[in-house]
Amino acid sequence: MRYLLLSTLILLSFSTLISAQKYSNEFLSIGLGARAQGMGSAMTAHVGDATASFWNPAGLCNIKTDLQIGAMHAEWFGGIGKYDYVGFGMPIKGQPRYVGFSFIRFGVDGIPNTLSLYEDDGSVNYSNVTEFSAADYAFLFNYAQKFEKIGLSVGATPKIVYRRVGKFANSWGFGVDLGAQYKLNKHFQFGATLKDITTTFNAWSFNFDSTQRQVLGLTGNEIPIKSFEITKPQIILGAAFNHRFNLNKANPEEGKKQKTMGILTELDMIVSTDGKRNVLLSGNPFSIDPAFGFELDYENIVFLRGGINNFQRFTNIDEASVFSIQPNFGVGFKIYSVRIDYALSNLGGNSGVLPSHIVSLSVDVNYEYFKQAIEKAK
Repeated sequence: MRYLLLSTLILLSFSTLISAQKYSNEFLSIGLGARAQGMGSAMTAHVGDATASFWNPAGLCNIKTDLQIGAMHAEWFGGIGKYDYVGFGMPIKGQPRYVGFSFIRFGVDGIPNTLSLYEDDGSVNYSNVTEFSAADYAFLFNYAQKFEKIGLSVGATPKIVYRRVGKFANSWGFGVDLGAQYKLNKHFQFGATLKDITTTFNAWSFNFDSTQRQVLGLTGNEIPIKSFEITKPQIILGAAFNHRFNLNKANPEEGKKQKTMGILTELDMIVSTDGKRNVLLSGNPFSIDPAFGFELDYENIVFLRGGINNFQRFTNIDEASVFSIQPNFGVGFKIYSVRIDYALSNLGGNSGVLPSHIVSLSVDVNYEYFKQAIEKAK
């Protein structure tokens, strides 16, 4: 039964590759960083670290150090699917310009290939079962520029997408994201991201030998041919508010360090352009899905996060209309230049699967600090 189920899933995936244009490259809708996942993916207006390469490339302009490195790991469906990210962001010395790069992989490994499970005489030969991986890769290249006098930052993310299903199928795709952030004052910030503004495409090619084609035909499955997928543009608009509170007495002692607590909130509106979707505001061709997140911090050391997104309406077993939202939770700790974040979120949306444990790491690198440390060591 296990082999039969996995074989069915494989064949269904081939069918999906051919026909599912509306939700192509869905692995690029998951997002980067446990901080973002804990905040319900509401990041467009305030993001300011290496993960900005995904959320809003203009956010790279908020990096304050010489280099920031980020990484993330998450597992989906109880560990079957693995989602990994590594990347960096950095300013160009002496200029109000920033560059970055992110690498993303989402894959399922160790899938049994049962196309050759049966011999010509109908007997089962388990030694013919091999394994393969189905994985999606994305390479994001980032450029951003800050216009300090007017509080505006803009950025662009050209991206290359490579998807592979064992030796059976692979595709290459290309697209571009654009982004902007505007800082009104020390409390309010606004952002906009235009994802897949070029309508990202994937060109698929398939490779089956004669025996595999015969098995697909005998089992009533369509034999895949070369095809294209197109990811239509998506618009994300966001507004963020942040404020810091002084926790000391009204008249603190002279020289005593001020203890502070901060609060950050953001509301995003995600506008899809590919027709009706099961979201809060569904229309054709535009559908709107909101996302809200907040973050509390103490001294920029300890962080508590929460958020809601994926507003959906569905019919339950009693044929009654039910409205659902996806809650998210996260915490974080920053020790010197290292920040560790954790989130509990459902990467599959409101699909009833187990929530995912997401862990990410970011490290700020200051060249002058290392230079001084080397001089002291001498």
